[in-house]
Amino acid sequence: MKTIKNFWIVSLILIVTIILFNSGCKTVNEPVFGGTVTDYDGNVYHTVKIGTQTWMIENLKTTHYNDSTAIPLVTDSSKWINLKTPGYCWYNNDSVKYKDSFGALYNWYAVNTGKLAPKGWHIPTDNDWLTLENNVIQYYNLSGSLAKILASSTYWIKSNVSGSIGNNLSTNNSSGFTAMPGGCRVNEPISFNKIDSVGVWWSSTVESDTTALSLSLTNNLSTLDRINYLKLNGFSVHCVKNSN
Repeated sequence: MKTIKNFWIVSLILIVTIILFNSGCKTVNEPVFGGTVTDYDGNVYHTVKIGTQTWMIENLKTTHYNDSTAIPLVTDSSKWINLKTPGYCWYNNDSVKYKDSFGALYNWYAVNTGKLAPKGWHIPTDNDWLTLENNVIQYYNLSGSLAKILASSTYWIKSNVSGSIGNNLSTNNSSGFTAMPGGCRVNEPISFNKIDSVGVWWSSTVESDTTALSLSLTNNLSTLDRINYLKLNGFSVHCVKNSN
């Protein structure tokens, strides 16, 4: 009888241990799709709930703030690099080709207005980005590439670097975040570049008088990198819903 009793005690301990282990591996719920949000221009964005946050799936492409004020469109490169006020553009100044797939490129001064995201949403802070990373890492019990879970499975230029976003076997976007390689508009050289190979997204977190924090993905890497860039640069924007 004692042997049987010990058997059941050991079995019960084993079952409880397995339950606790599995719950510890995935403390974040499966991503939830199906929502939408509309900006002032009438552009409709799909959403995904990842852990405690709800994110836009597409890059922002509004040409107006949420109070109806028009955002200045700046096409001239010499004017762009001297801006210390809000501005936006389309990659290569070509909205027909790039708007729907990649969204607009905004300088940080547009981000800093607090009116760029649709009402009820905001431009992510550094803490918002960190929460996204932690949610994804927890859900997928991740020890490898975070980037492959976040990146879109299309548009990225192929790379032969093992484990990189551009390696076809490594990119699956299983989080639904759908990070797109929208390129950028930078001051050195004064040009648009990196379409299909780099995605950079502003945070609202300022670092200095001239720089702010951004998040970057590159097709030949597997990491989500935090970089301080000049505020005059033109980057993509992903919006996150305000917490209740």
